Amino acid sequence: MRTKRIRAWLFAVAVAATASASLVSHIALAAGEKRLLAYGARIVGDDARTRIVIDFDRPPTFSIHYIANPERVVIDLPATAFGFPAKDLEARGLFKDIRYGTMDEDSARIVLTATKPVRIGLAKVQVDEGGKGQRLVLEAEMTDKAKFDELVKAQSWDEQPSSQTTSTIPSPEKPGSGDFIVAVDAGHGGIDTGAIGVDTKTQEKDVTLAFARILADRLNREPGIKAFLTRTDDSFLSLSQRVEIARQNHAALFVSMHADTLRQKDIRGATVYTISDKASDKLAADLADRENLSDQIAGTATTTEPPEVADILLDLTRRETQAFSISLAESVLASFKDQVGTINNPHRHAGFRVLQAPDVPSILLELGFLSNREDEKLLLDDAWRTKMGGLLTEAVKHYRAAMVANGG
Repeated sequence: MRTKRIRAWLFAVAVAATASASLVSHIALAAGEKRLLAYGARIVGDDARTRIVIDFDRPPTFSIHYIANPERVVIDLPATAFGFPAKDLEARGLFKDIRYGTMDEDSARIVLTATKPVRIGLAKVQVDEGGKGQRLVLEAEMTDKAKFDELVKAQSWDEQPSSQTTSTIPSPEKPGSGDFIVAVDAGHGGIDTGAIGVDTKTQEKDVTLAFARILADRLNREPGIKAFLTRTDDSFLSLSQRVEIARQNHAALFVSMHADTLRQKDIRGATVYTISDKASDKLAADLADRENLSDQIAGTATTTEPPEVADILLDLTRRETQAFSISLAESVLASFKDQVGTINNPHRHAGFRVLQAPDVPSILLELGFLSNREDEKLLLDDAWRTKMGGLLTEAVKHYRAAMVANGG
Protein backbone atom coordinates (compact mmCIF):
# COMPACT_ATOMS: atom_id res chain seq x y z
CA MET A 1 0.00 0.00 0.00
CA ARG A 2 2.88 2.34 0.81
CA THR A 3 4.29 1.85 -2.69
CA LYS A 4 0.95 2.62 -4.32
CA ARG A 5 0.50 5.80 -2.25
CA ILE A 6 4.02 6.97 -3.16
CA ARG A 7 3.42 6.32 -6.83
CA ALA A 8 0.11 8.17 -6.79
CA TRP A 9 1.71 11.17 -5.08
CA LEU A 10 4.72 11.15 -7.41
CA PHE A 11 2.47 10.96 -10.43
CA ALA A 12 0.55 14.04 -9.28
CA VAL A 13 3.81 15.96 -8.70
CA ALA A 14 5.21 14.98 -12.08
CA VAL A 15 2.04 15.87 -13.98
CA ALA A 16 1.90 19.27 -12.31
CA ALA A 17 5.55 19.90 -13.09
CA THR A 18 5.20 18.96 -16.75
CA ALA A 19 1.68 20.19 -17.47
CA SER A 20 2.94 22.65 -20.04
CA ALA A 21 4.84 20.04 -22.03
CA SER A 22 3.38 19.35 -25.44
CA LEU A 23 2.50 15.80 -26.52
CA VAL A 24 2.34 14.39 -30.00
CA SER A 25 -0.83 15.20 -31.89
CA HIS A 26 -3.10 12.28 -32.76
CA ILE A 27 -5.95 14.35 -34.19
CA ALA A 28 -7.14 13.21 -37.60
CA LEU A 29 -6.75 15.32 -40.70
CA ALA A 30 -9.84 17.35 -41.55
CA ALA A 31 -12.40 15.54 -43.68
CA GLY A 32 -11.47 15.65 -47.34
CA GLU A 33 -7.98 17.02 -46.72
CA LYS A 34 -5.14 15.02 -48.23
CA ARG A 35 -1.42 15.00 -47.63
CA LEU A 36 1.05 16.83 -49.80
CA LEU A 37 2.93 14.60 -52.20
CA ALA A 38 6.68 15.08 -52.51
CA TYR A 39 7.30 13.19 -55.73
CA GLY A 40 10.86 14.22 -56.59
CA ALA A 41 14.07 15.48 -55.00
CA ARG A 42 17.65 16.32 -55.87
CA ILE A 43 20.69 17.72 -54.14
CA VAL A 44 23.81 19.33 -55.63
CA GLY A 45 26.75 21.30 -54.30
CA ASP A 46 29.93 21.12 -52.29
CA ASP A 47 31.15 21.88 -48.77
CA ALA A 48 30.72 25.63 -49.31
CA ARG A 49 27.22 25.77 -50.82
CA THR A 50 24.54 23.08 -51.25
CA ARG A 51 21.20 23.31 -53.07
CA ILE A 52 18.21 21.05 -52.31
CA VAL A 53 15.12 20.95 -54.51
CA ILE A 54 11.96 18.99 -53.63
CA ASP A 55 9.01 18.67 -56.02
CA PHE A 56 5.47 18.80 -54.60
CA ASP A 57 2.05 18.32 -56.16
CA ARG A 58 0.96 21.71 -54.79
CA PRO A 59 2.53 24.66 -52.93
CA PRO A 60 3.84 23.60 -49.50
CA THR A 61 3.83 25.83 -46.46
CA PHE A 62 7.05 25.46 -44.49
CA SER A 63 9.15 26.89 -41.70
CA ILE A 64 12.87 26.61 -41.01
CA HIS A 65 14.63 26.26 -37.67
CA TYR A 66 18.15 25.67 -36.46
CA ILE A 67 19.36 23.33 -33.71
CA ALA A 68 22.86 23.18 -32.22
CA ASN A 69 24.95 20.27 -30.92
CA PRO A 70 25.17 19.03 -33.60
CA GLU A 71 24.30 21.74 -36.10
CA ARG A 72 21.01 20.86 -37.81
CA VAL A 73 18.50 22.58 -40.06
CA VAL A 74 14.87 21.57 -39.57
CA ILE A 75 12.22 22.14 -42.24
CA ASP A 76 8.67 21.67 -40.92
CA LEU A 77 5.90 20.83 -43.41
CA PRO A 78 2.21 19.95 -43.30
CA ALA A 79 1.34 16.24 -43.55
CA THR A 80 3.39 14.94 -46.48
CA ALA A 81 3.82 11.66 -48.35
CA PHE A 82 7.43 11.29 -49.49
CA GLY A 83 7.22 9.38 -52.77
CA PHE A 84 10.74 9.73 -54.18
CA PRO A 85 13.57 7.16 -53.88
CA ALA A 86 15.80 7.65 -50.84
CA LYS A 87 18.90 7.78 -53.07
CA ASP A 88 17.59 11.01 -54.65
CA LEU A 89 18.18 12.87 -51.40
CA GLU A 90 21.34 11.23 -50.12
CA ALA A 91 23.52 13.50 -47.99
CA ARG A 92 26.31 15.40 -49.72
CA GLY A 93 28.01 18.78 -49.67
CA LEU A 94 27.32 20.64 -46.43
CA PHE A 95 25.16 17.82 -45.05
CA LYS A 96 26.30 14.48 -43.66
CA ASP A 97 22.85 13.09 -42.86
CA ILE A 98 19.34 13.80 -44.22
CA ARG A 99 16.17 12.39 -42.65
CA TYR A 100 12.55 13.01 -43.61
CA GLY A 101 9.21 11.59 -42.64
CA THR A 102 6.03 11.89 -40.59
CA MET A 103 5.98 13.65 -37.23
CA ASP A 104 2.26 13.20 -36.56
CA GLU A 105 -0.96 13.10 -38.57
CA ASP A 106 -0.77 16.82 -39.25
CA SER A 107 2.92 17.39 -39.93
CA ALA A 108 6.11 16.12 -41.49
CA ARG A 109 9.73 17.14 -41.15
CA ILE A 110 13.04 17.18 -42.96
CA VAL A 111 16.17 17.22 -40.78
CA LEU A 112 19.50 18.19 -42.35
CA THR A 113 22.53 17.42 -40.17
CA ALA A 114 25.41 19.65 -41.22
CA THR A 115 29.13 18.99 -41.43
CA LYS A 116 29.79 22.53 -40.17
CA PRO A 117 27.74 25.62 -39.19
CA VAL A 118 25.36 26.55 -42.02
CA ARG A 119 22.59 28.96 -42.83
CA ILE A 120 19.77 28.80 -45.38
CA GLY A 121 20.47 31.74 -47.64
CA LEU A 122 17.49 31.11 -49.91
CA ALA A 123 14.22 29.30 -49.24
CA LYS A 124 11.35 29.69 -51.65
CA VAL A 125 8.49 27.89 -53.37
CA GLN A 126 8.26 28.27 -57.13
CA VAL A 127 6.30 26.81 -60.01
CA ASP A 128 7.85 23.74 -61.60
CA GLU A 129 9.24 24.61 -65.03
CA GLY A 130 7.34 21.73 -66.56
CA GLY A 131 4.07 22.91 -65.04
CA LYS A 132 3.57 19.69 -63.04
CA GLY A 133 3.48 21.23 -59.59
CA GLN A 134 5.51 23.34 -57.19
CA ARG A 135 9.04 23.00 -55.92
CA LEU A 136 10.69 23.95 -52.64
CA VAL A 137 14.17 25.34 -53.21
CA LEU A 138 16.65 25.53 -50.33
CA GLU A 139 20.15 26.95 -50.73
CA ALA A 140 22.49 26.36 -47.80
CA GLU A 141 25.80 28.12 -47.34
CA MET A 142 28.51 27.79 -44.75
CA THR A 143 28.73 30.29 -41.93
CA ASP A 144 30.69 30.59 -38.70
CA LYS A 145 29.69 29.21 -35.30
CA ALA A 146 28.88 32.61 -33.79
CA LYS A 147 26.41 33.43 -36.57
CA PHE A 148 24.86 29.96 -36.36
CA ASP A 149 24.39 30.39 -32.60
CA GLU A 150 22.67 33.71 -33.29
CA LEU A 151 20.26 31.95 -35.65
CA VAL A 152 19.42 29.40 -32.94
CA LYS A 153 18.79 32.10 -30.32
CA ALA A 154 16.78 34.41 -32.57
CA GLN A 155 14.23 31.89 -33.82
CA SER A 156 10.73 31.16 -32.55
CA TRP A 157 9.43 27.61 -32.71
CA ASP A 158 5.88 28.92 -32.30
CA GLU A 159 5.77 29.77 -36.01
CA GLN A 160 5.51 26.16 -37.21
CA PRO A 161 2.89 25.57 -39.90
CA SER A 162 1.64 22.30 -38.44
CA SER A 163 -1.33 22.11 -36.09
CA GLN A 164 -0.51 22.71 -32.43
CA THR A 165 -3.85 21.65 -31.02
CA THR A 166 -4.06 19.77 -27.76
CA SER A 167 -2.93 16.18 -28.19
CA THR A 168 -4.81 13.03 -27.40
CA ILE A 169 -3.00 10.52 -25.21
CA PRO A 170 -3.40 6.85 -26.19
CA SER A 171 -5.03 4.88 -23.39
CA PRO A 172 -6.22 1.37 -22.60
CA GLU A 173 -9.63 0.40 -23.86
CA LYS A 174 -12.06 0.81 -20.94
CA PRO A 175 -9.72 -0.12 -18.09
CA GLY A 176 -11.58 -1.41 -15.07
CA SER A 177 -10.88 -0.87 -11.41
CA GLY A 178 -7.82 -2.88 -10.46
CA ASP A 179 -6.81 -3.66 -14.05
CA PHE A 180 -3.11 -4.30 -14.64
CA ILE A 181 -2.15 -1.78 -17.33
CA VAL A 182 0.70 -2.45 -19.75
CA ALA A 183 2.17 0.19 -22.09
CA VAL A 184 3.44 -1.49 -25.27
CA ASP A 185 5.90 0.81 -27.00
CA ALA A 186 6.73 0.30 -30.68
CA GLY A 187 10.22 1.76 -31.05
CA HIS A 188 10.99 4.47 -33.61
CA GLY A 189 8.32 5.81 -36.00
CA GLY A 190 7.70 8.58 -38.49
CA ILE A 191 10.88 10.40 -39.43
CA ASP A 192 12.88 8.01 -37.23
CA THR A 193 12.93 4.80 -39.29
CA GLY A 194 15.31 2.89 -37.03
CA ALA A 195 17.40 0.03 -38.42
CA ILE A 196 17.06 -1.37 -41.94
CA GLY A 197 16.85 -5.10 -42.75
CA VAL A 198 19.91 -6.63 -44.40
CA ASP A 199 17.90 -8.50 -47.07
CA THR A 200 14.40 -7.06 -47.35
CA LYS A 201 15.31 -3.46 -46.40
CA THR A 202 12.38 -3.58 -43.97
CA GLN A 203 12.39 -0.62 -41.60
CA GLU A 204 12.62 -1.25 -37.87
CA LYS A 205 9.71 1.11 -37.15
CA ASP A 206 7.40 -1.19 -39.18
CA VAL A 207 8.67 -4.37 -37.49
CA THR A 208 8.16 -2.96 -34.00
CA LEU A 209 4.66 -1.62 -34.71
CA ALA A 210 3.51 -4.91 -36.25
CA PHE A 211 4.75 -6.87 -33.24
CA ALA A 212 3.44 -4.34 -30.71
CA ARG A 213 -0.05 -4.73 -32.17
CA ILE A 214 0.15 -8.51 -31.83
CA LEU A 215 1.37 -8.30 -28.24
CA ALA A 216 -1.23 -5.73 -27.16
CA ASP A 217 -4.01 -7.80 -28.71
CA ARG A 218 -2.76 -10.95 -26.95
CA LEU A 219 -2.46 -9.20 -23.59
CA ASN A 220 -5.96 -7.77 -23.89
CA ARG A 221 -7.38 -11.28 -24.07
CA GLU A 222 -6.26 -11.92 -20.50
CA PRO A 223 -8.75 -11.12 -17.71
CA GLY A 224 -7.62 -8.17 -15.61
CA ILE A 225 -4.91 -7.04 -18.05
CA LYS A 226 -5.32 -4.00 -20.28
CA ALA A 227 -2.63 -3.12 -22.81
CA PHE A 228 -2.32 -0.08 -25.05
CA LEU A 229 0.11 1.14 -27.71
CA THR A 230 2.12 4.30 -27.17
CA ARG A 231 1.88 4.85 -30.93
CA THR A 232 -0.79 3.33 -33.14
CA ASP A 233 0.53 4.45 -36.53
CA ASP A 234 3.62 5.70 -38.32
CA SER A 235 4.03 8.80 -36.15
CA PHE A 236 7.09 10.10 -34.33
CA LEU A 237 7.16 10.15 -30.53
CA SER A 238 10.04 11.63 -28.60
CA LEU A 239 11.59 9.46 -25.91
CA SER A 240 10.17 11.65 -23.15
CA GLN A 241 6.70 11.51 -24.70
CA ARG A 242 6.75 7.72 -24.62
CA VAL A 243 7.60 7.81 -20.92
CA GLU A 244 4.99 10.47 -20.21
CA ILE A 245 2.25 8.54 -22.02
CA ALA A 246 2.97 5.45 -19.91
CA ARG A 247 2.92 7.42 -16.67
CA GLN A 248 -0.22 9.40 -17.43
CA ASN A 249 -2.06 6.15 -18.09
CA HIS A 250 -0.86 4.72 -14.75
CA ALA A 251 0.93 1.87 -16.50
CA ALA A 252 2.15 -0.91 -14.25
CA LEU A 253 4.64 -1.99 -16.92
CA PHE A 254 6.35 -0.40 -19.92
CA VAL A 255 7.72 -2.69 -22.65
CA SER A 256 9.60 -1.06 -25.54
CA MET A 257 10.08 -3.12 -28.72
CA HIS A 258 13.16 -2.90 -30.97
CA ALA A 259 14.98 -4.81 -33.72
CA ASP A 260 18.37 -3.21 -34.18
CA THR A 261 21.37 -3.87 -36.40
CA LEU A 262 24.95 -4.72 -35.46
CA ARG A 263 28.22 -4.67 -37.36
CA GLN A 264 28.69 -8.31 -36.35
CA LYS A 265 26.22 -9.97 -38.73
CA ASP A 266 26.54 -13.36 -37.04
CA ILE A 267 25.07 -12.17 -33.72
CA ARG A 268 21.41 -13.06 -33.41
CA GLY A 269 18.70 -13.67 -30.83
CA ALA A 270 16.60 -11.74 -28.32
CA THR A 271 17.95 -9.51 -25.55
CA VAL A 272 16.23 -7.83 -22.60
CA TYR A 273 17.58 -4.52 -21.34
CA THR A 274 16.92 -2.65 -18.11
CA ILE A 275 18.11 0.82 -17.16
CA SER A 276 21.37 1.48 -15.37
CA ASP A 277 23.74 4.42 -14.96
CA LYS A 278 26.60 2.15 -16.04
CA ALA A 279 26.31 -0.13 -19.06
CA SER A 280 26.84 -3.85 -18.56
CA ASP A 281 29.07 -4.07 -21.63
CA LYS A 282 30.12 -2.26 -24.80
CA LEU A 283 27.32 -3.75 -26.91
CA ALA A 284 24.70 -2.44 -24.46
CA ALA A 285 26.41 0.96 -24.24
CA ASP A 286 26.59 1.34 -28.02
CA LEU A 287 22.95 0.31 -28.44
CA ALA A 288 21.79 2.79 -25.78
CA ASP A 289 23.78 5.56 -27.45
CA ARG A 290 22.08 4.84 -30.79
CA GLU A 291 18.59 4.57 -29.32
CA ASN A 292 19.07 7.79 -27.36
CA LEU A 293 19.72 9.62 -30.66
CA SER A 294 16.06 9.23 -31.67
CA ASP A 295 15.12 12.78 -30.64
CA GLN A 296 18.19 14.19 -32.38
CA ILE A 297 17.32 12.36 -35.62
CA ALA A 298 13.86 13.94 -35.55
CA GLY A 299 15.21 17.41 -34.80
CA THR A 300 13.62 17.68 -31.36
CA ALA A 301 15.19 18.94 -28.18
CA THR A 302 15.94 16.53 -25.35
CA THR A 303 13.69 17.23 -22.36
CA THR A 304 14.21 16.23 -18.76
CA GLU A 305 12.30 16.46 -15.50
CA PRO A 306 12.79 19.64 -13.40
CA PRO A 307 15.81 19.01 -11.12
CA GLU A 308 13.82 19.19 -7.87
CA VAL A 309 11.26 16.69 -9.12
CA ALA A 310 13.95 14.39 -10.48
CA ASP A 311 15.66 14.38 -7.06
CA ILE A 312 12.44 13.46 -5.26
CA LEU A 313 11.61 10.73 -7.71
CA LEU A 314 15.13 9.36 -7.58
CA ASP A 315 15.24 9.26 -3.78
CA LEU A 316 11.84 7.65 -3.27
CA THR A 317 11.25 5.20 -6.06
CA ARG A 318 14.06 4.67 -8.53
CA ARG A 319 15.76 1.84 -6.66
CA GLU A 320 12.49 0.02 -6.08
CA THR A 321 11.41 0.47 -9.71
CA GLN A 322 14.76 -0.84 -10.94
CA ALA A 323 14.31 -3.97 -8.85
CA PHE A 324 10.84 -4.49 -10.36
CA SER A 325 12.26 -3.97 -13.87
CA ILE A 326 14.92 -6.61 -13.25
CA SER A 327 12.22 -8.99 -11.99
CA LEU A 328 10.23 -8.40 -15.19
CA ALA A 329 13.32 -9.01 -17.34
CA GLU A 330 13.98 -12.30 -15.53
CA SER A 331 10.36 -13.35 -16.05
CA VAL A 332 10.62 -12.64 -19.79
CA LEU A 333 13.84 -14.63 -20.16
CA ALA A 334 12.37 -17.51 -18.18
CA SER A 335 9.46 -17.64 -20.64
CA PHE A 336 11.94 -17.69 -23.56
CA LYS A 337 13.92 -20.67 -22.23
CA ASP A 338 14.02 -23.48 -24.79
CA GLN A 339 11.47 -21.54 -26.87
CA VAL A 340 13.27 -18.48 -28.27
CA GLY A 341 16.91 -18.01 -29.15
CA THR A 342 18.75 -15.35 -27.15
CA ILE A 343 22.22 -13.84 -27.34
CA ASN A 344 24.88 -14.65 -24.75
CA ASN A 345 24.13 -12.94 -21.42
CA PRO A 346 20.63 -11.97 -22.60
CA HIS A 347 19.85 -9.65 -19.65
CA ARG A 348 21.91 -6.51 -20.11
CA HIS A 349 21.59 -2.93 -18.94
CA ALA A 350 22.53 0.59 -19.99
CA GLY A 351 21.30 4.19 -19.80
CA PHE A 352 18.30 4.00 -22.14
CA ARG A 353 16.31 7.24 -21.88
CA VAL A 354 13.09 5.50 -22.89
CA LEU A 355 13.35 3.41 -19.70
CA GLN A 356 13.74 6.38 -17.38
CA ALA A 357 10.23 6.45 -15.85
CA PRO A 358 11.07 6.47 -12.12
CA ASP A 359 7.81 4.81 -11.05
CA VAL A 360 7.00 2.42 -13.95
CA PRO A 361 8.98 -0.84 -14.22
CA SER A 362 10.37 -0.80 -17.77
CA ILE A 363 12.27 -3.05 -20.14
CA LEU A 364 13.56 -2.68 -23.69
CA LEU A 365 13.15 -5.90 -25.65
CA GLU A 366 15.45 -6.46 -28.59
CA LEU A 367 13.36 -8.98 -30.54
CA GLY A 368 16.28 -9.87 -32.78
CA PHE A 369 18.67 -8.18 -35.17
CA LEU A 370 17.73 -6.99 -38.64
CA SER A 371 21.43 -7.26 -39.50
CA ASN A 372 21.19 -11.06 -39.27
CA ARG A 373 19.43 -12.87 -42.11
CA GLU A 374 17.96 -15.62 -39.90
CA ASP A 375 16.65 -13.11 -37.37
CA GLU A 376 15.23 -10.94 -40.14
CA LYS A 377 13.20 -13.87 -41.49
CA LEU A 378 11.76 -14.59 -38.03
CA LEU A 379 10.96 -10.93 -37.36
CA LEU A 380 8.80 -10.88 -40.50
CA ASP A 381 7.12 -14.25 -39.82
CA ASP A 382 3.57 -14.00 -38.43
CA ALA A 383 3.71 -17.41 -36.75
CA TRP A 384 6.94 -16.51 -34.91
CA ARG A 385 5.56 -13.13 -33.85
CA THR A 386 2.40 -14.77 -32.55
CA LYS A 387 4.49 -17.26 -30.56
CA MET A 388 6.57 -14.43 -29.10
CA GLY A 389 3.41 -12.54 -28.16
CA GLY A 390 2.15 -15.58 -26.26
CA LEU A 391 5.44 -16.08 -24.40
CA LEU A 392 5.61 -12.42 -23.39
CA THR A 393 2.02 -12.55 -22.20
CA GLU A 394 2.90 -15.50 -19.97
CA ALA A 395 5.85 -13.53 -18.62
CA VAL A 396 3.61 -10.57 -17.79
CA LYS A 397 1.09 -12.88 -16.08
CA HIS A 398 3.86 -14.47 -14.01
CA TYR A 399 5.24 -11.06 -13.03
CA ARG A 400 1.79 -9.82 -12.08
CA ALA A 401 1.08 -12.90 -9.97
CA ALA A 402 4.38 -12.44 -8.14
CA MET A 403 3.58 -8.79 -7.45
CA VAL A 404 0.14 -9.67 -6.06
CA ALA A 405 1.64 -12.41 -3.88
CA ASN A 406 4.16 -9.92 -2.47
CA GLY A 407 1.52 -7.25 -1.86
CA GLY A 408 2.79 -4.94 -4.63
